[in-house]
Amino acid sequence: MGSELNLSTTESSFLSRAWIGNIFSIIWNWTGVWFSWTRQSDTMLRNIEKTILSCVTTAYKRFYVDIGSVVGQCDKIWTISLNDEAPQTPLVMLHGMGAGVALWCPNLDALAATRPVYAIDLLGFGRSSRPKFATDAEKVEAQWVESVEEWRREVKINHFILLGHSLGGYIATAYALKYPDRVRHLILADPWGFPEKPSNVYEKYQVPFWVRTVAKVLQPLNPLWAVRAAGPAGKWLVSKTRPDISRKFMNYVADAETIIPEYLYQCNSQTPSGESAFHTLMHGFGWAKNPMVRRVDKLHPALPVTVLYGSRSWVDNTTGQQLAQHRPDSDTNVQVINGAGHHIYLDKPDLFNKYVNEACARADADTTFATRIAKTESSSEKRSSGDTQPDLGPKQCDDTNQVSTS
Repeated sequence: MGSELNLSTTESSFLSRAWIGNIFSIIWNWTGVWFSWTRQSDTMLRNIEKTILSCVTTAYKRFYVDIGSVVGQCDKIWTISLNDEAPQTPLVMLHGMGAGVALWCPNLDALAATRPVYAIDLLGFGRSSRPKFATDAEKVEAQWVESVEEWRREVKINHFILLGHSLGGYIATAYALKYPDRVRHLILADPWGFPEKPSNVYEKYQVPFWVRTVAKVLQPLNPLWAVRAAGPAGKWLVSKTRPDISRKFMNYVADAETIIPEYLYQCNSQTPSGESAFHTLMHGFGWAKNPMVRRVDKLHPALPVTVLYGSRSWVDNTTGQQLAQHRPDSDTNVQVINGAGHHIYLDKPDLFNKYVNEACARADADTTFATRIAKTESSSEKRSSGDTQPDLGPKQCDDTNQVSTS
């Protein structure tokens, strides 16, 4: 009888989930496409970004890089570059989920003082193209990695220091796993997607039952669906739910409490391309389906890695120590920044800039990189990589959009 009862309960549960799934498939279509009634505007996003970046005193360029058919038909990566004539190793910066290049404004002057710096809007975010990604986690990861590689090829950077925050840290690590000959130093800022999801996650974090229920009901939806569902009230929703982010910019951006929510709203009220891709990667918001902890031992042993965590962040910083344990004979430097949360580059920008600049200086002084490249290239002749990689598609984008300094 017990088995019959379980079977009935299971069937009932399945039917309930199916019914909920049908409801949410409608909501998904409603919230997963661009809303004509939102206040989203490409012109407004461009102007807001320019306003935020006005606090940067170093001369910079803003331009699109055509990367061909990596995911969509004609993908473009929005890029800003500073001090690109300097001879030191370039620093490439990848932002986190829902962010954009302008949020690096407290860091750009300090980091570009002695070297070229490139910050990009990840494909699917900010002002970059918003193609439809795959629905398989491994394929999504590969698509993001190839978008960064195609961008590198188009910008003609042979090797660089790669910095990623949150989701950007996950993508940066995946890139370093596939293209170790391109990365001189990997810097991970409060990276997402490294630990395994605990089997008893609700008990471990003492999550109330009602929170569990809401989380399960909203699981089919993209993380920022409410911003689009709110329509014209989306900016107000951003400002009320995350007022802390605006406050972090008050020393840099005039009227930050208005400008920053507008920027975040403009970035995330568009088609949720990158957001949907992130949803495909995640196993619950805080974890990845293919966590990096399973693969970090495959990073090139000669690749130096710097990991920066915020002491008050929700990200599990024990994975930094696990990374060091998985690479006992490698250069792995883990720093926990006291008083910083997940957005460590905003919470403690001076300390963040200091640690990043120190990592970059070590990369410049690294005399083993040429040897590592030679060994990597000799052992990977059978696979196409770097500039010998076959083109992923004709670059037929409008040349008038190739460079924009507006």
